[in-house]
Amino acid sequence: FSGAWDMYRAYRDMREANYIGADKYFHARGNYDAAQRGPGGAWAARVIRRRPTMCLRLTLRRAAEKRTRAGQEGNAWGRNGGDPNRYRPAGLPSKY
Repeated sequence: FSGAWDMYRAYRDMREANYIGADKYFHARGNYDAAQRGPGGAWAARVIRRRPTMCLRLTLRRAAEKRTRAGQEGNAWGRNGGDPNRYRPAGLPSKY
């Protein structure tokens, strides 16, 4: 349950920040936070991130695939313990 909360919090922050170029950072951050909770958190990160990806591909194939590739890179980076700040865009408010 905590891993799902981590994913939701990153998604909520991404929507709130509405910052161009920050998607990959928030994907990495959500996955990183969830994965730090152990195998259950990493599992939640994989399952939760697949669902929106599938929907996006069906509705907005071209634009979605570009965003999805970037998001998947961030997902994998964070899930494997990589520092999400690798993808932090310059100028993103420090509250995120």
